[in-house]
Amino acid sequence: MAILSFLTSLAGAVMLLLFAVRMVRTGIERSYGATFQRLLTEQRSLVQASFVGVGMAIVLQSSAAVALLTSGFAAGGMLSFASGLAIVLGGDLGSALIIQLLSFRLDWLVPVLLAVGGYLFVKVEAKKARQMGRILMGIAFILISLRFLREAMDPIRESAFLPAIAEYLARDYITAFLVGAALAFVMHSSVAAILMCVTLVQIDAIPFAAGLSLVLGANFGSAFIPVWLSRGMPVPGRRIPLANLGLRGTWAVLCLFGVNMALRAGVLGAPEGGQTLVYAHLLFNTSLLILALPFCGMLHGVLTGLVPNPATPQDAAHGMPVSVLNTDDYRQPNQAISSLKRELLRMSDLVSAMFRPVPDLYQHGDRTQIRAVQALDREVNNCLSGIRSYVAGMPSEAFGKENAKVARDLVEYAIRLETAGDVVDERLATLATSMHKKGVRFSKEGWAEITRMHEVIVANMQLASNVLISDDLESARLLSLEKTEVKRMERDSRKRHLRRLQRGAAESFESSDIHLETLRALREFNSHIAAIAYPILYRNGQLLETRLIQDMPAEEMD
Repeated sequence: MAILSFLTSLAGAVMLLLFAVRMVRTGIERSYGATFQRLLTEQRSLVQASFVGVGMAIVLQSSAAVALLTSGFAAGGMLSFASGLAIVLGGDLGSALIIQLLSFRLDWLVPVLLAVGGYLFVKVEAKKARQMGRILMGIAFILISLRFLREAMDPIRESAFLPAIAEYLARDYITAFLVGAALAFVMHSSVAAILMCVTLVQIDAIPFAAGLSLVLGANFGSAFIPVWLSRGMPVPGRRIPLANLGLRGTWAVLCLFGVNMALRAGVLGAPEGGQTLVYAHLLFNTSLLILALPFCGMLHGVLTGLVPNPATPQDAAHGMPVSVLNTDDYRQPNQAISSLKRELLRMSDLVSAMFRPVPDLYQHGDRTQIRAVQALDREVNNCLSGIRSYVAGMPSEAFGKENAKVARDLVEYAIRLETAGDVVDERLATLATSMHKKGVRFSKEGWAEITRMHEVIVANMQLASNVLISDDLESARLLSLEKTEVKRMERDSRKRHLRRLQRGAAESFESSDIHLETLRALREFNSHIAAIAYPILYRNGQLLETRLIQDMPAEEMD
C-alpha cells in the first residue's frame, strides 16, 4: 500500500506541476503573444539573438515553446537558420534560470499569489489583468506542486524501495541518464522534470550523482520535444530543432561520462544538495551556448545536406500549394467538409502572407514588395472561386441540412477572407504607396500604436485558424473578445492622434489622413478575420441576435 500511495501522490504532484507550467505559459501567450513575432524576427547578431531566447524562455517558462515559435517563423521564411538556432540555445539557458528561481523555498509567497491572482482572474474584466491573474495563480500552483512532491517522498524515504532505486541509479549513470531523458520527453517539460530531480536531491531521496545524471538526461530528452512537435512543419522549420538536438545531445553525453569519471576519481570532491545541482544545470547550458554559438552559421550547410528541401511540385503555381478540393470527396460529407477547411486554411495563410509585411511596406515603400503583396490577392480570389464552385456542386440530398449549413458558413468566411485580402491590396498597400510619394512619416507615438495593433491582429489570425480547425467555444469567445480589444485600440489611438494634433505636432498633422485611414483599415481587416467565431458562438447560444431593446414601454413609443 505504501508503494501505491507513493505513486498516486507522485502522479498527482507531477500533473499539478505540468498544469501549472502550462497555465503560466497560456496566460503570457494570451497577453503578450502578439509581440513575439517582432521580437524573434528582428535582424540582430547571434549574441543578441541568444539573449532574446533567454528572455523568451523566462517569460514562457518553456524552452520547447521558444523552439517551436522559432521553428514556425523559420518555416515561414521570416527567420534565418543561424539566428533561430541562437535563439533556441538561449532559450535553453533561460529555462535553466527559471529553475534557479523556482528552486528556492517560496512557500510563504503562495497565499499572496493565490489571493492577488484569484482576484484579478475572477473579479476583473480587463483582458491583461485577467491573464496576469492566471499567471500569478500558475506560479502559486508550481510552488504548491513542489511542496506536494516533497511531501509525497516522506512516507517512502525510509523504506527499502527508494534507497535501492537511488543507489542503483547512482551506480549505473547511463541508466539514470536514459531515465532522465525519458522523464523529460514524457512530461513534455524540461522545467517540470528538472525541478522534480532537484527536489528529490534536496530532500535526500536520491544522491547527488544520480540526480546529476538524471538532469543531464533531462537536458537531452527535452531537445527531443521540439523535434517531435515540429515533425509536420516545412523542412526549414525542422532543421533548427534537429541541430539543437545534435548539439545538446553531444554535449550532454560528453558531460555525462566526464563528470561521472571525475566524481568517481574524487576530482570534484563530494558535491551534494539541490542547489549545487541547479548550479550544474546552469553551467551545462551556459557552456553549451558559449561553445555552440560560433558554429550556428556553419551548421546550416550540414543540416541542409542531412534534411534537403523536397522537390517542388510541377503543378504548384508560383511556388504556392495547390488546391486540396476534390469532388471525389462528395461521397463522404465529413471528408468534404475537412477538405473545405483545409482549403480555407490555405486561403488564410495567403491572406496572412499579405498582411504580415504591412509595417515594412509603410517603412520602406518597396514597389517590388508591394506588387508581390498585391499579386497574392489574385491567389486569394482564385481560392474563393474554387470554394464557391466546390460548395455549389455538393449534392444537397447526400449532405443533409447540418453539413450544408456548415458548408454555407465556411463559404461566408471565405468571402470575409477575400474581403480582408482586398483591404490589404486596395487600401493598406495603396496607403503605403501614397505615404512614400508624399514623403510623410508617422510620429513615434503614432507608429508605435499602429505596429502594436498590427501585432495583435497577426496573433488573432493564428487564433482564427485554430478556431477554424477545432470549433472550440473558448477559443471562439477569446477571438470575439479580441475583436472588441482591437476596436478599443483603434478608438484610443484615434483619440491620442487628435490630442497630438491639438498640441501642434507637425508629423501627426502631415500624416493625419493616412494614420486615421490605416486605423480604420486595420480594424476592418480584423473584423473579417474574427468572423469565423460567429457560427460557433451562435450555435452555443453565446451570441445575441441584436443589441437593440426588443420590447419598449408603450408610453415611450407614443
